Order: sequence, then structure tokens, then C-alpha cells
Amino acid sequence: MPKKPRLAVFKFASCDGCQLQVLDAQDSLLAIAERVEIAHFPEARSQSLAGPYDIGLVEGSISTPADIARIQEIRRECRFLVTIGACATAGGIQALRNWCRIDEVVGSVYASPVYVESLAQSTPISEHVPVDFELRGCPIDTGQLVELITAVVIGRQPRVPRHSVCVECKEAGTVCVTVAHGIACLGPATQAGCGAICPAHGRECFGCYGPAEQPNLVSLTGFYEHRGTPRPHLARLVRSFNAWAPDFRHEGDRLEHGTGADSP
Repeated sequence: MPKKPRLAVFKFASCDGCQLQVLDAQDSLLAIAERVEIAHFPEARSQSLAGPYDIGLVEGSISTPADIARIQEIRRECRFLVTIGACATAGGIQALRNWCRIDEVVGSVYASPVYVESLAQSTPISEHVPVDFELRGCPIDTGQLVELITAVVIGRQPRVPRHSVCVECKEAGTVCVTVAHGIACLGPATQAGCGAICPAHGRECFGCYGPAEQPNLVSLTGFYEHRGTPRPHLARLVRSFNAWAPDFRHEGDRLEHGTGADSP
């Protein structure tokens, strides 16, 4: 009998939400478990087997000096490394500190900040080691996770949507919140995957799945600003779960610094 591929799940700075999504896919995971050996997953089991591993799923951002050494070791142990969730793929909500002085942030939270070893920035895994695939979301979609693991096991490219959230709204028959209510929504610039949950409830898309391909945010935010949405609101909109993703980061900086829509 062929040896089962070995799966490992690792955590860095995060809320554990993406790991809980892995557990929430329990019925599908039971079927996958027949083809994959779950060798390391502290969130789900106490037993841990040493590497090397065939598939490594990494949740969370790099936030401490120790994290850098640890992710490098994990990279050496994993044949196929996948980052899961906004923290691992774009620094997460904690990357908002990247626009602040780290000593001020730590001092406002901890009574004895001298004991806290923290990097000045919260950064995605890909800034430190090569990553084979990114599974976005805050949190990730369980269906996409199962698709990813299945694809790796049978040796094909994972089929994860690259179109925008607007397509999901159209497929579900959801009325566009921008057209109907004048709400500034990131749906046109955000990768699909959530099922357009927020627009379905009359709310704007907050970019949980990160920027779609060629998001053209300058044009989008310029349109909203022309319609009366204040720049500070638009800057906050792109600075949320995926604030450090390059497209969102650059547009947030542009909006904050007050340059025009035609500025680079």
C-alpha cells in the first residue's frame, strides 16, 4: 500500500479562526483522512509526529524574532507549504500596527513591555520563506481548503476562484449595495470566496479575501470619493483584514497622504 502523504498544521500570530475552519470541515476531513496522515495539528490532537511533512498548512503572521527562525525550520520540513488566512497571506488585522511606533503599541497593551519581544511589523509568511500556495480569507472557506488538500493529494492545480466578489453577488441575485444604496463597497476589488455574505445583508464588502487580480483600487475609490464618500472612510475600508496586502497597502497610503486619483 502506498504511504499516505503527511499533513502538518502550524500556528503563528493569529486568532485560530482558520484552524477552527479546518476542524469545522470535519465530515470532509474524515474522508480526506483516509488518504492523508495528520501528523501534526496541536489544535486537534495531542499526538505530534516529527517531520518531514508532505503538506504544511500555516496560519498566522510573523510577529517576533523567534517566528522567523521557526518558519524557516518549518519550510525545510515541508515539501508543499500553504499559507491559510489573511494573517498568513497578508499580515492580518495585527498588521495595522505597521503604521505605528511599535514601542507605543506594546506600551499601551502590556504593563511591562520590556519583557515583550516583538518585531516592528507583522508580516505575511511569504516575506520570509517561499510559499507554494496561498489560501485567503478571514477566515478561510472550508470548501476551498478541502479542494486544496484534494488537489495536492492527487497531484493537480487547486481550483480556487480568482474573480471578484461582485460575481458572487450576481450569482446569488444579491442587489448591489453601491448601486441601490450608495454604499462604498470593496466587492469589485476583492477576491471571491466568502459567498458575498456582507452584501447579502446590506453591508459593504470589507475585503476579507484580499485584492482580486488587477483590482484597480485608484479608480474604484476615486468613483466613491466623487460620489461623496470621505477619504478617511475609504482609507479605513482598505485597511482592515488585509491592510498589508500590497494593493490595499498602497491605496491606503495614497488615500491617507491626500494625493489625487491620478497620482502614482
